[in-house]
Amino acid sequence: RAGRGRGDRHRPCTPPAPTGTDKTTVVAFIGEDHPGALLEILTEFSVRGINLTLIQSRPTGAGLGSYLFWMDFEGHVSDARVGEALMGLRRVCADLRFVGSYARADAVSPDIRRGTHDTDFTEAAAWLHTIRTGRP
Repeated sequence: RAGRGRGDRHRPCTPPAPTGTDKTTVVAFIGEDHPGALLEILTEFSVRGINLTLIQSRPTGAGLGSYLFWMDFEGHVSDARVGEALMGLRRVCADLRFVGSYARADAVSPDIRRGTHDTDFTEAAAWLHTIRTGRP
């Protein structure tokens, strides 16, 4: 059985290919209850233009102030903006569990804001590479 420590969870299989009308589900565990803990999580989605379609808080049973958040959001794990959000969540959460990416039942395509499309992330990475190396 895989998984023994913080974020050391392994998927039993590869997520299905993106359809363009996908959702992703994760469970985020807040390590320490503090002012702004939920805001830290929500910011990872907001700055990347990712729309949450469901968020539920549940006590973990580990003690007062210990919560997990079950979240569904628009996008597929293979999308650059979703991947960056997951990396951000991995940094700020005590634990992050990837449940899966899957086609939406209603087949509604997400509204992707300017600056949050995969090509925008690719162009930004190329720009940063130029800055860091001094060459295109």
